[in-house]
Amino acid sequence: MKAEPSDTKPMTTDEFFAWCDGLPDSERYELVEGEPVRLQSERIRHAESKASAWLALRTAIRSRGLDCHAFIDGVSVRIDDHTVREPDALVHCGPYDPDDIIATNPVVVVEVASPSTFKTDAGRKLLDYFVLPSICHYLILAPEQARVVHHRRSSIEGEILTRILGREATVDLSPPGIVVSVDALLGA
Repeated sequence: MKAEPSDTKPMTTDEFFAWCDGLPDSERYELVEGEPVRLQSERIRHAESKASAWLALRTAIRSRGLDCHAFIDGVSVRIDDHTVREPDALVHCGPYDPDDIIATNPVVVVEVASPSTFKTDAGRKLLDYFVLPSICHYLILAPEQARVVHHRRSSIEGEILTRILGREATVDLSPPGIVVSVDALLGA
């Protein structure tokens, strides 16, 4: 029987994954501070942008022969015991279990922003993602504005640097050691 979210205490990540296991494939959730939050249906533009980002990352990784993999949404990132995010795309480096649903070593995370999600993508998710020491880069794609916001971990403890890039720019994602054009990330 499917577990129900508790009204009295925050759901843990383990409880969340057990609860999600009983949901139909068409229902997707993130866990935010112990509360399941349903992910909205996507517009075609969002799906195309997400696919372009994944393909650009995958192509760059393969061309360098790195021990990394690009995943599209459906692979989760465990932030802490009560928060799980599901980025639109991510780069995981090192070994992984192909049957797992969690990226244990995400290095790059990508969100495709829409007018209704930009505030969360640029605020709460930014804070969440950089809690994880493995995450070096967080890309927010804004297809309507033909821009990518690149947040990257600095060599100075606790410092995150931000750049806003147009279609003509490239994004240096080191580590893991790839360079991707904004145009490829955003798609045609």
